Amino acid sequence: MKICQVAFATFFSAALTFGAIVSAYANDTETVLTEVSRLVAQREFRAALELFDGIDDDSTEMRLLRASVLNSAGRTADAAAIASGIVSADPNNVDALKILAASAMVEGRDRDQRAFLEQILRIEPANLQAITELGYVAIRTRSLRAAETHFDRALAIDPDYAQALLGRAIVYRYSRNPRRAEQLLNQAIYQNPGWAAAYHERARLYRGGGFREDALSDLNEARRLEPNNHWISVDRAITLIELGYRQEALDELNHSIALSPNSFLAHVHRASLRESIGDLAGAAQDHQTVMRLRPDYFFAAEGLGVIRMKEGRYLEARDAFLTAHRQAPREFRYALLAAANWMRGGRLTDPRQFLAQVIRTAPGDSPEWFLLRLYHDLSGDTDVIARIQREQNLDARAMMLFYLALYYDIRGHVNLANSFFTQVRELGRRGTPEWNLNEWMFRQRGLGE
Repeated sequence: MKICQVAFATFFSAALTFGAIVSAYANDTETVLTEVSRLVAQREFRAALELFDGIDDDSTEMRLLRASVLNSAGRTADAAAIASGIVSADPNNVDALKILAASAMVEGRDRDQRAFLEQILRIEPANLQAITELGYVAIRTRSLRAAETHFDRALAIDPDYAQALLGRAIVYRYSRNPRRAEQLLNQAIYQNPGWAAAYHERARLYRGGGFREDALSDLNEARRLEPNNHWISVDRAITLIELGYRQEALDELNHSIALSPNSFLAHVHRASLRESIGDLAGAAQDHQTVMRLRPDYFFAAEGLGVIRMKEGRYLEARDAFLTAHRQAPREFRYALLAAANWMRGGRLTDPRQFLAQVIRTAPGDSPEWFLLRLYHDLSGDTDVIARIQREQNLDARAMMLFYLALYYDIRGHVNLANSFFTQVRELGRRGTPEWNLNEWMFRQRGLGE
């Protein structure tokens, strides 16, 4: 096995890589490399790199080994610099080209990665690693037919090649052939029972088919094998949420974020989970982190606005919804929510100028146009009611009922507002900020008791 498979073979344990070269060295170096192998397998890359300082060996093979660990540690520029120097002196050094391909992969440079892989295949046409990784590039670029071709080519050379089995199973999953995907994953797991990636992919297959308990079982095994794998941790947390194990899911998300503090997805799910268990301050903190990590993800501003609204911090809620509106100006709900909180935190007429601008962008006769006009004019509720009565889309009808109820509540017509909040609940159109807020108001007011 070549040394650069540490970083290049994304789905194999890096520990397997080092064993192939340890025997080539004297005892002291062999001992150090064995420890490096152990540390890499445990994803303790910094400690592994520090051990190289104790090795007095500047051979090409040792430099490539160091570059492999640098790639695994995310120091792709340093890894590529070492490999580029080697390729400059030896253009046909396949190991160095693999390092460059791995660096390009980590940095998201699919075109460069493909070029390095194709260069490897010109040197070694039957290189299984390069053929298989071309399949993964094709998956990332949504070229499933090309991915299928690459994986089938690899499996024709070696029907038991684990990475190709995994990749082909992913293509089958995307192609809605779960039975064949499961067969290949079962084969990969049978041959490599200590390979976390195969359990992880089978868990995704099971979860996608609605078999969440089976998915959790596989994720538990994957986590046991790779306790510091961030993506396994995130998928396990999501599955736990779906199964209703909220505290265990929160613990898992905390673990995931400890592993990767800037994990966008983990913060998104933890924000939602924290809100569901009543930790509004924690949820707000996660939303703010997501807004920092991904300023274009307007759902985080939406989530923060909903929380500030629940806390009665209306002007802060307004500001959050205005942020969401700026990022998604055609989502008129954010303009309405901003206006509602503006009214609650100040005077009824405060958002009038803002609403006048938004109304011009809303399609005439649309549900949103009638609601924007209502909040701007502070009259016209009978027109909104008439528009609701002829609305056939239940999502749009629920949305209109909510904002009409909110309008009445702001104006002090509590009983009328409650009757419309009740109608929203009866429609049961879940998964929107309106539903979230409506349910909260329903509980706060003891409606339906």
